[in-house]
Amino acid sequence: MVKTPAPPPTTIFLVRHGQTATTGKVLPGRARGLHLADVGRDQAERAADRIAQVPNVDAVYTSPLERARETAAPIGRAAGHKPQVDRGLLECDFGEWTGASLRRLMRKQEWATVQRAPSSFRFPGGESFTEMQMRIVTALERLRAAHPGGRIVCVSHADPIKAAVAHALGTHLDLFQRIVISPCSISTIAWSNGGPVVLGVNSTDRPLSEFVGTP
Repeated sequence: MVKTPAPPPTTIFLVRHGQTATTGKVLPGRARGLHLADVGRDQAERAADRIAQVPNVDAVYTSPLERARETAAPIGRAAGHKPQVDRGLLECDFGEWTGASLRRLMRKQEWATVQRAPSSFRFPGGESFTEMQMRIVTALERLRAAHPGGRIVCVSHADPIKAAVAHALGTHLDLFQRIVISPCSISTIAWSNGGPVVLGVNSTDRPLSEFVGTP
C-alpha cells in the first residue's frame, strides 16, 4: 500500500493591528469606531513592506474591527489580495470592561487573576480567555485547512495572538501573559496536520536598543 505524502505545512503570519490613540491606555475590546493613529498607519505600511517580501501569499484575513481592517488594507495591496473578514480573528469580548482605562482596571482585585490565572477568568458579561483561545485556534485551523501548504496573513489583536502563540508552543494559558505582541508585530506559525510549529514571535522593525532596560 502506497502512503500518500502529508501536505506541507501552511505558514500563517499573525499581524497585530497598528497603534491607536488608546493603545496602552484603554481596553477598547470590540467597541466600534476606533481607528489607527498616524503612527499606527505608518506601522501598517511598514508591516506591508515586510509582507511584500514573502512570495506567493495565498490570502489575507482580518478581524472585522476598523483598526484591524485599516492595518490589513496596505498588507492586502502588498500581497495582491483583498483582505477577507473573519470573525474568528476578533478581539476578546471584554464585556463590562470594554472601554475602561487600564489604570482603573489595574486597581481591581480581579486584575491579579487576569495576569496570573487567566484560564479561570471570564470578563463580566463577556468572553473567557479559554473561549477566546479556542475561538482563534479553531479559526486558524480552519484557515490552515483551506490553504494547505500555502502562506496566509491574519490580522488580529494582541490577546488572541498571544493565546494562539501559547497554544502553538504548548504553553498553558495561565502563562500566556508572558508573551508580548507589539503593534504591527508579526508572529509566524507553520501549521500542518501534525500540529503547529512556532517560527517567530513579535517580530518588529524596532531597533534592539529599545529592548534594553536602563541599568
